[in-house]
Amino acid sequence: MIHLPAADGTLYAYEPRTSPTAHAAAGGELRSRIVYSAAHVVADPFRSAPDEPAAVDWDATLAFRRHLWSHGLGVAEVMDTAQRGMGLDWAGAAELIRRSSAEAKAVGGRIACGVGTDQLTAPAATLDEVRAAYEEQLAVVEDSGSQAILMASRALAALAKGPEDYLEVYGHLLRQAAEPVVLHWLGPMFDPALTGYWGSEDLDEATEIFLQVIAAHPDKVDGIKMSLLDAQREIDVRRRLPGGVRCYTGDDFNYPELIAGDDQGFSHALLGIFDPLAPLAAAAVRILDTGDSEGFRALLGPTVELSRHLFGAPTRYYKTGVVLLAWLAGHQSHFTMLGGLQSARSLPHLARAYELADRIGLFPDPALAESRIRQLLTLHGVSH
Repeated sequence: MIHLPAADGTLYAYEPRTSPTAHAAAGGELRSRIVYSAAHVVADPFRSAPDEPAAVDWDATLAFRRHLWSHGLGVAEVMDTAQRGMGLDWAGAAELIRRSSAEAKAVGGRIACGVGTDQLTAPAATLDEVRAAYEEQLAVVEDSGSQAILMASRALAALAKGPEDYLEVYGHLLRQAAEPVVLHWLGPMFDPALTGYWGSEDLDEATEIFLQVIAAHPDKVDGIKMSLLDAQREIDVRRRLPGGVRCYTGDDFNYPELIAGDDQGFSHALLGIFDPLAPLAAAAVRILDTGDSEGFRALLGPTVELSRHLFGAPTRYYKTGVVLLAWLAGHQSHFTMLGGLQSARSLPHLARAYELADRIGLFPDPALAESRIRQLLTLHGVSH
């Protein structure tokens, strides 16, 4: 029995489970869906501090990517899950792109890497500066041999005067991309600096501009990732995509239904929640590979409560819960994050994340997870 803190300051009793789920074995390639996990980075606990350059534990970070590949998932590298723009600077991101891409080649793993403009530490004065920043990062990804994910740009959002600026910048980048890219629309719940992306705060208007970009260059768009936490909007956009352009769901609230799909189509996946859920997610998709959509939903559906908790407002701090679960699961030896972001969530929030993860059998060693959450509770003054 363990006593966990509730949001109102009281303690409640929870009985941890003693065995993990039976659906955690590694396996080969997934067939019916392309599934990426946006992967977190493991900080170097001896060198990580707020306002310091990113200090990454490269061995542990790459080991976690091998864990994801072992389950048949792809790695979406240097995305917001990796604290891009929230602790991971461009120098660290570029190094991670090179190292992860080399590791992917060595093990035969699928990888795609984020391309942005975050090396611009001062506000851009012109669209040419934004384009040049994108081009610099695109070159690093393409030189590494990985697929590019064109991420939303804070610099572009701050500078653009309207939809025409987005059409011009993205059109330029897509024309020069060596291979088809994934377009990523990250909503303001993940990054408030991206409010009004595509030139309008009206999502209907923004959606039309987004679709215009794709329609103008369908041969250069492998797929899109929408992170708006709006299932119906994703479905509507998915049905309007040109033939051959995939939809990768980025909806961490509604992913089972979007991946399962309907009689008019389905979404592939590129999800931050599939970082902690990798074994269960892979097992669920293998069930879907057999055509058993009900079995897929039965296995993945119970994970949604945990995901909605981790991605609850303020959503941009979901990374704290993701790294907590990696520590509790034994994928890293500490609960330290770049920039001290482990402090971004309250103790009751973290305790609830532990409970929800334990209830679905997420931890390969439940005793280790219990021991570590007890350490965290004790550190915060909760006696047992």
